[in-house]
Amino acid sequence: MPFPLDPAPVRALLECYLRAKDQNRPALIADCFAADAELSFSLANDDIDFPPRVAGAAAIARTLVEEFGERFERCRTYYLCTEPAVDAHGVSTMPWLVVMRQKDNGALRIGHGAYRWQFSCDGEDVARIAALHIHIARMDTIDDPRSIKLDVLHASFGYPWLPAHAFARGLADVAATQPDWAFLAAFRRAAAEVAAA
Repeated sequence: MPFPLDPAPVRALLECYLRAKDQNRPALIADCFAADAELSFSLANDDIDFPPRVAGAAAIARTLVEEFGERFERCRTYYLCTEPAVDAHGVSTMPWLVVMRQKDNGALRIGHGAYRWQFSCDGEDVARIAALHIHIARMDTIDDPRSIKLDVLHASFGYPWLPAHAFARGLADVAATQPDWAFLAAFRRAAAEVAAA
């Protein structure tokens, strides 16, 4: 049976996931993931510590929310699109950006990559997220002892849906006022790639 094309229930699941992860609310994972859901990772950086595969909503909540929340705070994860696009098989791929603070040293962590979601479907309704693959293309650690960079970046982006043009414009505005923030160059290239895709 083809997957329903209405994006509203998918959007609700994706926003529930962000409330769970970014607000450190592990109980919400059960509201958006199937009990037997699978999580997998591919990592471009060696300094990121995630297991390659996690099985079950409870383990996903532990990995993506509880353990993640022990290391990071003030997290915002942005979907770099306007709406989720889901194919007839219930698959949606979308780029993401994360901006957060590392608790142990106060550093800014900024990264980007891609999500690949697999949604389960029951009749006309989206039941749950059946699988999630997270590709982390880049994750930088930037000295930011007073969280000034973090605050500026959070203020520059609409949350959680951040269309590619708004992402690029926000980065350009920050770069114009903070020309010494060299770390932005790699993310401006990423924004251009997302916009061109």
